[in-house]
Amino acid sequence: MSQLRKIPELLLPAGSLEKLEIAYLYGADAAYCGVPRFSLRARENDFTMEALEAGVSLARKLGKKIYFTVNNIPRNSKLPSYPKYLDMMAALKPDALIMADPGLILMTKEAHPELNIHISVQANTMNYAAVKFWKKFGVTRVILSREVSISEIAEIKNEVPDMEIEVFVHGSICIAHSGRCFMSNYFKKRDANQGSCNNACRDLYKVYVTNPKQNEEPMELITDEDGTFLMNSKDLRAIEFLQELCDAGVDSLKVEGRTKNDYYVGMVARSYRHTLDSIARGESFDRKWLEELDKVSSRKYFSGFLTRGMEDRIPEEERDFQNNEFGTSLQMSQKYAGFVKEYKPDTKRIIIEVKNKIQKGDEMEVIIATDPNPLSFTVDQIFYKQKPVEVISGGMGTVELDVPFVIPSKSFLSKKLKG
Repeated sequence: MSQLRKIPELLLPAGSLEKLEIAYLYGADAAYCGVPRFSLRARENDFTMEALEAGVSLARKLGKKIYFTVNNIPRNSKLPSYPKYLDMMAALKPDALIMADPGLILMTKEAHPELNIHISVQANTMNYAAVKFWKKFGVTRVILSREVSISEIAEIKNEVPDMEIEVFVHGSICIAHSGRCFMSNYFKKRDANQGSCNNACRDLYKVYVTNPKQNEEPMELITDEDGTFLMNSKDLRAIEFLQELCDAGVDSLKVEGRTKNDYYVGMVARSYRHTLDSIARGESFDRKWLEELDKVSSRKYFSGFLTRGMEDRIPEEERDFQNNEFGTSLQMSQKYAGFVKEYKPDTKRIIIEVKNKIQKGDEMEVIIATDPNPLSFTVDQIFYKQKPVEVISGGMGTVELDVPFVIPSKSFLSKKLKG
């Protein structure tokens, strides 16, 4: 039997304890999460110190890793409370803290030198000299800027081989340099570097130019029927280039999305897990995983800056390098329909939490954590409060569906979109 090739860690986001469990179940080797006050996810973040403690327990039970995010750039007003938070986090013994601010890093090193520190993408590390600087300061991993290409990553790793390197491979991208943006602060006085970004770059803007031949009369620029979205970046997807990232010596592959739902976490973790495992076995990339990721909501995909200089290796049909062409459109081939809470063998039904409309006759696809191939069935009977109904909608809570085979808990149901 041939020996498996070494592959990087797969690192997934967790915005809640439930999503943390999904990340591990669907294939993550590690996950990152944090309390709002010192995290770049101050909104839509359910973590408390108690939840972090439960998360660490879960990680240890499963033999996984867990990193705490302390990656905001705080103002003076937050510094006095940091030692208390730091002591509480240190007591939980995470595998590392993800940090960006030099002041907080200094305070952490002085109070708890035993903690591993990973330098956040917010630090905008783009060259091997900066990586050497952080190494001298005692950090154990650097998360490189999203603006770095695969060839540059390989050069950095070659220059600093004993430093762990982490790279983003999937998720939303900011119009600003690795998220260092001030639009939200300017428009809404909500500071992105404090974790309160209002995503002003995603808004619809009316953009005008003037025509000197027509008395400087302003003329609106129209991108498509939805308007002009000059700053609304497509989403990063680098699953096709994981072999190149492995060859470059990357130690951890990171997925963005702590505010995304559990379906996103599970589907993305599953796709990247199976792709990495196939690389470990020496197999070529299976393009079906591109279709699997199309089932998740996105702003259309592109490979970002990673493939700069590799354009000739991208299939011709995917050579779309205009980052904002698709405007605000959320692209997906399927819609998240339900989350399986329990299978009842006596009645051959599943109890699900409804996420979107389901009606009799709908064709459901079943995503099971341990199975690379989706299953399917047609909805025949729906029961709401023990009574048969024809249709159910998101927000109705739990319902029961008749199913023709065993569907384990924590599986996902999705429905193919028409057209």
